[in-house]
Amino acid sequence: MKPSIKDIDSYIALQPENVKTELEKLRQTIKSVAPEAEEVISYGMPAFKYHGMLVGFAAAKNHYGFYPWNGSTVTQFKDDLNEFNTSKGAIQFAKDKPLPVALIKKIVRYRMKENLEKEKIKK
Repeated sequence: MKPSIKDIDSYIALQPENVKTELEKLRQTIKSVAPEAEEVISYGMPAFKYHGMLVGFAAAKNHYGFYPWNGSTVTQFKDDLNEFNTSKGAIQFAKDKPLPVALIKKIVRYRMKENLEKEKIKK
């Protein structure tokens, strides 16, 4: 039986030592841009909510998955992402390379703005 993951700390605690450090760096990078975002677990992985789902991340065998929680961000940042494996809703950061902190911050800022604009339209 898999241990239940109730928060980001629990998720990170289950990872190998070298992975914990990078996931914590990813978490702190997101929080530095979105300090008021709420930490949640969604689809069994760490995620942040800011006026709706913001971004999520997870550890895989050979990469860290970064999920902008929409289908347009990967397209929007295609020039910045050309050295990473991507799919419509996911970006893979190779474990053997440093995390692209500046790019992660740029994407989080974009997603925050997008969520706020979406909220304005709804009102």
